[in-house]
Amino acid sequence: MKPRDLIALALGRLTTSRLRTALTMLGVIIGVASVVALVSVGQGTTSNITDRLEGLGTNLLTINPGSSQQGATFLGAGSSESLTLQDAEALVTLPVLAGVAPEISTSQLVVAGDANTTTTVLGTTADYPLVRSYELWQGSGLTDLSVDQALRLAVVGATTADDLGLDASSVGSEIKIGGLPFVVAGILQEKGGSGFQDPDDQVLIPVTTLQKYFSGSDAVRTIAVSATAADSIDEAQSAITERLRSEHELGLADEDDFQILDQAQLLETASAVSDTLTLMLAGIASISLIVGGIGIMNIMLVSVRERTREIGIRKSIGARSRDILAQFLVESVTLSLVGGLVGVVFGVAVTFAISTFADWNVSLDIATIAIAVGFSVAIGVIFGVWPARQAARLDPISALRHE
Repeated sequence: MKPRDLIALALGRLTTSRLRTALTMLGVIIGVASVVALVSVGQGTTSNITDRLEGLGTNLLTINPGSSQQGATFLGAGSSESLTLQDAEALVTLPVLAGVAPEISTSQLVVAGDANTTTTVLGTTADYPLVRSYELWQGSGLTDLSVDQALRLAVVGATTADDLGLDASSVGSEIKIGGLPFVVAGILQEKGGSGFQDPDDQVLIPVTTLQKYFSGSDAVRTIAVSATAADSIDEAQSAITERLRSEHELGLADEDDFQILDQAQLLETASAVSDTLTLMLAGIASISLIVGGIGIMNIMLVSVRERTREIGIRKSIGARSRDILAQFLVESVTLSLVGGLVGVVFGVAVTFAISTFADWNVSLDIATIAIAVGFSVAIGVIFGVWPARQAARLDPISALRHE
């Protein structure tokens, strides 16, 4: 038989029992829709993480404290207080660095008039916007003078400014941070973010002011630095390591009591985690496709039994075994293919619904759709071969006697 005749015969047979055909395709539809939607969400998350990390600055390096030990228990990295403001000052003189911004953070209640919000108060220096790729929207940023004299000046992030009802006219006004009055020196340009780590939900104050009024410690949480160029990252890491080891008076046999991370490391780690999550989600969704394939095989086996006499008649008038095999295999593939295409439509609809109503970043890739449809066709072939072989092997005499 010609392929066109086989397809027409398969479609005609499937349309005679529309309800059973629809129920058989349901598993494939759900599987393909799940794969398309979940992979799109996973890829969107990866893209969002990549954009946010790149938005922090391509030349960014972050220096974190090393690990500490309490008795016989070793705590994780960042648990010690090995970095100080003096370390940051020592790094400023390195010619390979364009900016150095020590960071100490605390959570405080910020009040402006009748509005208030609890947000992150970050103690840092004038280089923070350069190092972290921020721009000012209104007013001015922190200055070296405000840091040296521990002045009570504040630069407000865009989200925090919205929460407090601050606008361009609010520059120079007074707000209260932790009950202490601060003057609004400026408002940052919105950077954009999502989830629980909104980079615009913060207030910047001089690091010395935070130490004086809130922390009472000379230790800093992180020192963020910016290399002069992207191709000088390795040189900057070497220079930082040498300078900090000298400042901490570490011997040749002593391990570093700090860690240096660059954006490439963070991006590689985040992408690996996100890709693994996407693969896991796709694997879970693929189980529905396998279940759908089992349903197709079951229905095709039932169909072979119901059509035994038909097969016997066709063989008795000259149909070859391979014609019977091709007929049932085409029916199985048609079921999975149509189910896959319908699943793609539902998957795309669900993806856009997630993007619209949940406000999640999604990335709908044509390759993902093609792979999902191809997998559904493969399921039809794999689970359709056995019923098709069963039909092709029927003896025409025995088939004609079947009731």
